[in-house]
Amino acid sequence: MNTGTTIPGTQGEAAIAPGGRANTAIDLLDQWIRGEFVDLNTKLEEAYFSARSEVLTDRPDLDKLKQAIVREGSRLISQIADEGKPPVSPQERYELLGLVGFYLAACRRHEADLPGGVNAGALSPAWSLAGLLGASLGVAPRYVFAHQSLFNPSVRDTYRTFTALDDERLFITTNGLAVLAYQRAAAALRRIPAMGVSSPLATYLFEDARAALDDVLRFNRTLSETLDVDRFFFNIRPYFKTYRVGDAEYRGANAGDFAAINEIDLLLGVCSARDPFYQHVLAEKYAYVPPEDQSRLRSAVSGGTLLDSFLREATLGPLTPQFRHNAELFLAICRAHGAAYTFHHHKLVKPFLEAPAGTEPQGQARGITASGPPLEAVISGLARLSDLRAARDRSGLSTARASLNRLGNLLAHDGGANGESEQ
Repeated sequence: MNTGTTIPGTQGEAAIAPGGRANTAIDLLDQWIRGEFVDLNTKLEEAYFSARSEVLTDRPDLDKLKQAIVREGSRLISQIADEGKPPVSPQERYELLGLVGFYLAACRRHEADLPGGVNAGALSPAWSLAGLLGASLGVAPRYVFAHQSLFNPSVRDTYRTFTALDDERLFITTNGLAVLAYQRAAAALRRIPAMGVSSPLATYLFEDARAALDDVLRFNRTLSETLDVDRFFFNIRPYFKTYRVGDAEYRGANAGDFAAINEIDLLLGVCSARDPFYQHVLAEKYAYVPPEDQSRLRSAVSGGTLLDSFLREATLGPLTPQFRHNAELFLAICRAHGAAYTFHHHKLVKPFLEAPAGTEPQGQARGITASGPPLEAVISGLARLSDLRAARDRSGLSTARASLNRLGNLLAHDGGANGESEQ
């Protein structure tokens, strides 16, 4: 089992950072997050898991561990403010926001940040620094999914985690790989409009996008088959809850907080930026994605769709072999995109969140989701997204199914293989 990384300076050694320079206050916070912080959280999680409880209160032995997290994190974060040397580069500021967020998320998870509680003064330096960093970057002043995976530097093969639990590492790694695959697909599709959907160069990009989306499904299957449901529900999920920064509450970390999946939705044409529901999806996540993803979200809503481009070109005359091949690849990509998200909804969200939440005692299923709204509302919204991405028409919901069928029928009518419109 991974027990976290021990970095020189955390166990009584000289506080020397990589490269021989003296540790800064940020280095010291990073070392603590990777070392003692992991150990304290893991001890608490093992106690919770043994009791099959999300959190335990009025246990002096556990309260001592919780207060050690609160006090030491506050001390180290106060030193960053006292040092007066905030990072200059946006990426370094974003990574520091994640570091502070690890601390605040752990305080929330262990219910050490309750409004009006005894720890408000200790948390104040972290709230102040998080607010400053968030404002300078134009993002929510809290830990988000990108801090968990994409902006989480590995040191001696180990990235930052809350605990030493194997399931947490599995969850972070596999989710991160799926996001990289989504980003690969989006990067390929993003280049196609400039060259045209029937270009032989576009064929390569369509093939790359298809392979990447197949990888997303593969990674989701791995997670579904190997992640322990109880460990996720009791010991991993609670770190991704909403938490306060000062007087404001910010919703929790969400594995969907990156631009690529929305770029794919909009480039393919399976979701529409004119749909009020989808507009809300984009607007709600905007502050929770990395700064560079914000510009990609803005660009994605203003472009045309590949589906429309195929339908327009299909009306110009007999379909060429190149056009047909690319159109069939496009339809395969749409199927792969829908399949990956449908699997995620039915084999990850429902069994790992909805099912165990249903066993919680009455009144104890509070704050189950990272998003803030009640679980039923979150599941309903995710089901709607699943139907849009898979182009499944149902009562009260119109999807891209008719347009995809039209393209498939044009291919079939012109002598191509039948069945390409079926998903």
